[in-house]
Amino acid sequence: MHPYGDAARAAIKRCQWIATRTEDPGRTTRTFLSPPMGDVCDDLRTWMETLGMSVRIDEAGNLRGRTGERPAVIIGSHLDTVPDAGPYDGVLGVVLGITLVQLLADRVLPVDIEVVGFSEEEGVRFGVPFIGSRALVGDAAQLLACTDAHGVSVREALQAHGLNPHEIANAQVSPAALAYLEFHIEQGPVLDLLAAPLGVVDAIAGQSRVELAFTGRCNHAGTTPMASRRDALAGAAEWISSVEQMAVATPGLVATVGRLQLTPNATNAISGRVVASLDVRHADDAQRRQAVDGMLATARTIAERRGLGLSHAQHLDQAAVRMAPELTDALARAVAATGRPVHHVISGAGHDAMIVARRVPSAMLFLRSPGGISHHPDERVLEDDVAAALEVGVHWLAQWGDRA
Repeated sequence: MHPYGDAARAAIKRCQWIATRTEDPGRTTRTFLSPPMGDVCDDLRTWMETLGMSVRIDEAGNLRGRTGERPAVIIGSHLDTVPDAGPYDGVLGVVLGITLVQLLADRVLPVDIEVVGFSEEEGVRFGVPFIGSRALVGDAAQLLACTDAHGVSVREALQAHGLNPHEIANAQVSPAALAYLEFHIEQGPVLDLLAAPLGVVDAIAGQSRVELAFTGRCNHAGTTPMASRRDALAGAAEWISSVEQMAVATPGLVATVGRLQLTPNATNAISGRVVASLDVRHADDAQRRQAVDGMLATARTIAERRGLGLSHAQHLDQAAVRMAPELTDALARAVAATGRPVHHVISGAGHDAMIVARRVPSAMLFLRSPGGISHHPDERVLEDDVAAALEVGVHWLAQWGDRA
């Protein structure tokens, strides 16, 4: 039996209980500053206080618990979810942070631990992600005017929650913070395919988001000869296939056309206009941008050959974020100390660690996602993997004694 097996089982059960705190009966949905978020914070606050931690809710709604006033290592992740979520995305990282405080209660560490449960990462309510971690690094003031589907601004939501948006700068991390560590499920199949419980994250991939509009001529589906058509959807479909081919041919690149808006979107009409999204990610920014340029060039070639108009707008050019090498090396040593093989991975998804890394040296440890499933009720973790992550966390924190 694993020495941290009981703690792992308790952590899993707590995540499953937290999943019942939801805005939507029968499925897990928990958005920024919603009543269920308050319930989760109350439960975790009580747990942290029983461990002797000092706990507060900062002006961005983040849950913050500290073991003392010395310079701290931060362990955190997010507490919000996508609609119809699984129980472990984000939440597991917060629960493991508190569990480590509990496991190490009788040990004397050379540093304190601060556990942070970020109030918002997914971007569901206000359409912008990372409100919680952006507040931590002092980059949230510009988000206060953003509004949700009901016209409520972030500023108004904070005020309704009893928080003062004028003091959101007080949520910033202390300059004395030593490091940030985020435990997170992989949300993909790589570790599962390797039969590996854990992965040390070397970098979070950069991301481009572009919107393209193919413009042709709408006409009757039954009376317009094939040779006379300027079919925007046919052109977009040809381009989508080329995007897939280019991504397959480029190691480490992923590219997705995930949304189409068709006009007129009728069964008996030729599409006159198609707006398509393009999401491209790679750990190397130069390769990512080169791939985007190639995909746009192909779109222009297809449009010209088919007599279509083409326009595009870039909505995101987010640079890749390397994790701090010294912390990544320490994580690798901690994994090796447990007797497990060390697997280095790139995160294709964005995480709070990429935001916190702007101000604090950061590291991430992935836990295997069985079946590669996440953002879905079938999302799960393995008890042995959770126990292994806790063991790695203990070894990683112990290395701070070697630095003292």
